[in-house]
Amino acid sequence: MKLPTPKLPTWREVGVEARLLLIGIPVFLWTMIPIYHMFLFAISPKEDAFSGKLWPAHPTLNNFRIVFHQEHYFLRDFWIQFWNSIVIALAAGALTLLIATAAAFAISRLKVPGGRWVMNLALFTYFIPAAFLAVPMYRTMGNYGLLNNHWSLILAMVTIASPYAIWVLKQASDKLPVELDEAATMDGATIPQLFRLVYVPLMMPSLVAIGTYAILLAWNEYLYAFLLLSKDTEITLPVALGNFLAADDSPWELLMTTGFIYALPPAAIYYAFKRYMVGGLTAGAVKS
Repeated sequence: MKLPTPKLPTWREVGVEARLLLIGIPVFLWTMIPIYHMFLFAISPKEDAFSGKLWPAHPTLNNFRIVFHQEHYFLRDFWIQFWNSIVIALAAGALTLLIATAAAFAISRLKVPGGRWVMNLALFTYFIPAAFLAVPMYRTMGNYGLLNNHWSLILAMVTIASPYAIWVLKQASDKLPVELDEAATMDGATIPQLFRLVYVPLMMPSLVAIGTYAILLAWNEYLYAFLLLSKDTEITLPVALGNFLAADDSPWELLMTTGFIYALPPAAIYYAFKRYMVGGLTAGAVKS
């Protein structure tokens, strides 16, 4: 049997690939060089941290041991602060997902009165930079006695993440066939059953994407965490990392090691759900 002759790429296809590589390689290097330098600091002894070499003469994992065992003044509450970051990020992600999913379902599927106004107001909030709302948010949390409480940061993150989450889920929900709702209703499904058995399963890629987005937003937050939390046992790790810069002789190798460790969970989350992130966040970008 004669095997089919493989099709050779055309010059146009080769040119497109070449242009993509010319753009992609510099972007990849631009992204990876800071991460490489962070890792370089993490495995370098203090005396070699600023040697300027591409690889330390005596690489070591001692910095990781110091961080894990909290053997430095600035690291005395490392695990507590790491746990604070986890709790706040997961709580903010769960609340954002709950609020956005219910709102998108009500606006898109139940056609509640005023839904269009809610969408417009949600989008309008993004005309105001989040940094401008930091002081009003601080005053509000102070009035309710929530300062230095994890709930203050959780609620602040939910406030910032929810408008975008509602908009994305609403656009994705609009693409679902209305006939599915009508068929379920004719079979006797109630609104809660319609939400739980029809809406949520079909929206799962977008829900995973929005949940991941909200978690990463809260995980990386610094400004609101710095303003709303102050006790060493209540702050998140990004705020604690800022304390390293207060010293005259900052332990840069420990700072970079801690930062490298802190960057691993979001990287793992992104790569675990990246297919949902791409598909879910773009589900409502172009409405058919």
